[in-house]
Amino acid sequence: MRHLFPLCLAFTAALASAQPKDFPGIEQLMSPEDFRAAGLDKLSPAEREALNRWLVGYTAGEAQALRESSEEVKQAEQDIRIEAEVKGDFSGWSGDTLFPLDNGQLWRQRLDGRFPYSGSDRRVVIEKNFFGFFRLTHVESGKSIGVTRVNQ
Repeated sequence: MRHLFPLCLAFTAALASAQPKDFPGIEQLMSPEDFRAAGLDKLSPAEREALNRWLVGYTAGEAQALRESSEEVKQAEQDIRIEAEVKGDFSGWSGDTLFPLDNGQLWRQRLDGRFPYSGSDRRVVIEKNFFGFFRLTHVESGKSIGVTRVNQ
């Protein structure tokens, strides 16, 4: 039994240090400019990994409570404007279209509507409207559709 204790400790440490496979990490969540401005580029890989583990736990727990209770967070949510490009081919939308963005976000069409597109411009802007719903606008055409975020 005494010989199993170090093995259990090593296994527990390995599990604790494992970063979730689908969590993008703070470096991917922030723009390179914001990452450097926050001084996070000075962290060691182990420190960044510890920050990512904390961020996963925080997001799962306290972040939702703050979204509902903090006026500052509520205002920031209202001010959201995402400028990105749709990854891969963009041919408009047709009912239940998924929009994978180059920033790692995934959005889904939430309103009925069709917009066939055969050009090459994949730039989109996502903004929150007055009622708190998100709208994706294709930059070149100006066409818009209601969307909802799939991955948080």
